[in-house]
Amino acid sequence: MRVAGGLARGRRLRSPRTKGVRPTTERVRSAIFSILGEERLQDAVAADLFAGTGSLGIEALSRGAARADFVEVDKGQADVIRANLAATGLSERGRIINAPAERALGLMKGPYSLVLMDPPYTQPYPAGVLERLAGSGLLQPGSVVVVGHSSRAAPGERYGDLVLEQDRRYGDCSVAFYRMAGE
Repeated sequence: MRVAGGLARGRRLRSPRTKGVRPTTERVRSAIFSILGEERLQDAVAADLFAGTGSLGIEALSRGAARADFVEVDKGQADVIRANLAATGLSERGRIINAPAERALGLMKGPYSLVLMDPPYTQPYPAGVLERLAGSGLLQPGSVVVVGHSSRAAPGERYGDLVLEQDRRYGDCSVAFYRMAGE
């Protein structure tokens, strides 16, 4: 697995050690960041929830995000993220929070302009995390939340002030794009 674009393009990322970890493919990552656009990423403050290998947050950093927080419950996977940040030269701009996503929301320092998440497909759609995130004060009007999910799971239209803008399908993987409503 490699970084698809930006400063660290082509750099190898360590793959997961754990069975339940399914990294976002390069094809899907490229599509996500193409949809987001270069302008949205410049100096963005990003968060990567259910980070796994950290590939989504690292891709954001490589493409211009100022900093990113990586949330991962598994300590072994947090070590993989740390190694991937070092391998790409992006350690200074990344912070790892080793906690479940819902609990990590209380430890995070926003506001975030971009939140990326690709939870395990074995878990239900992360409606609870999206509800808590929307009401947490970690997002600002216009913030974008990107959720990778099984194509068999239907995303909700709205979670608090997070409004679904589009849902794209890439085989068994779909990606929902939400925008924070407000001023």
